[in-house]
Amino acid sequence: MKIEYSPKFRRLYKKLPDQIKSLIEEKEDIFFKDPFDSRLRTHKLTGVLDGYWAFSIDYKHRAIFKFAGKDKILMVAIGDHSIYR
Repeated sequence: MKIEYSPKFRRLYKKLPDQIKSLIEEKEDIFFKDPFDSRLRTHKLTGVLDGYWAFSIDYKHRAIFKFAGKDKILMVAIGDHSIYR
């Protein structure tokens, strides 16, 4: 499976504290093996984000992504709940 990162994702990631970045790397390892691993709490989004999915980094932070083909995932945004707007 190939994972790509949108410019928005990269921009938001750079602004996060180092502690959260380390946690993201751990979660990304799990995600790469199985996007639906129960530790990620992956869920489908609705409303204006219909067609997108999210998984939990910690209690406050989420990553939004989209399946962009059979073997490709596009990471769209990362951050606290404000990314859902």
